[in-house]
Amino acid sequence: MTPRTLVMGVVNVTPDSFSDGGQWFEQDVAIAHGRHLLAQGADILDIGGESTRPGAERVSLAEELQRVVPVVEALAAAGAVISVDTMRAAVATAALDAGASIINDVSGGLADPEMVALVVDGDFEYVVSHWRGHSDVMAGRATYVDVVGDVVGELRGRLAAIIAAGVAPERLIVDPGLGFAKEGADNWRLLAHLDALTALGHRVLVGASRKRFLGQLLADAGAESLPVFRDRATAAVTALVAAHGVWGVRVHEVAGSVDAVRVAQALRSAENEPSSDGREGTP
Repeated sequence: MTPRTLVMGVVNVTPDSFSDGGQWFEQDVAIAHGRHLLAQGADILDIGGESTRPGAERVSLAEELQRVVPVVEALAAAGAVISVDTMRAAVATAALDAGASIINDVSGGLADPEMVALVVDGDFEYVVSHWRGHSDVMAGRATYVDVVGDVVGELRGRLAAIIAAGVAPERLIVDPGLGFAKEGADNWRLLAHLDALTALGHRVLVGASRKRFLGQLLADAGAESLPVFRDRATAAVTALVAAHGVWGVRVHEVAGSVDAVRVAQALRSAENEPSSDGREGTP
């Protein structure tokens, strides 16, 4: 059977996340939320202690460590596969020691010069995202000649640099960085051309969940567009990209995307079954 898309549930241990407004900021609440996402069917939990919403200011290293490490320890002890959303090598190191097995770096190793060396020396999986700068400057850098070609080209260069440093290619996962230095239409173009991303030869992670471009779409249709009302649109994106065969989706509301993956998997399986006259289905 075709491997199914994995669902990565988000646990934001922050007071200022765009998606949930700090709902899971307290550690006990964050841990309980992580357990809830696991019960809903999350394959991976992605734990982050620093908001990357547009305009967000960076937190101190000490604060990020204090937010993230206890939650990683508790949820890893509960048997969860843990990813940690951080741009700092020191946080990544502490999180790995606490039980994480994936580092999800939205800067692709550009924010911290020590990150790539950590990846070289480690045995964890590393998510390389397309990135053009921190939250306070990225909105001014959303200028592209051809967003698909430019993003793929910049990712290709970043992947080449990380591999040249000594990281095995099979440890790397690619994320197009939806919403990071990208206007609404840019995100749709990237989703419409996932084949260009998969052609890079690495697993692809898509993080469209509750993002502004979905809110803009819903608002244009006269629907409620606040982040918490974007989950059905998120699940629709999950179904589409899962049908395309991406490795994973990063989402805030897990149950809807788990169902969406099931639908996509059933469709992909049916496409490969012989038809009644003995011919293979359309690949």
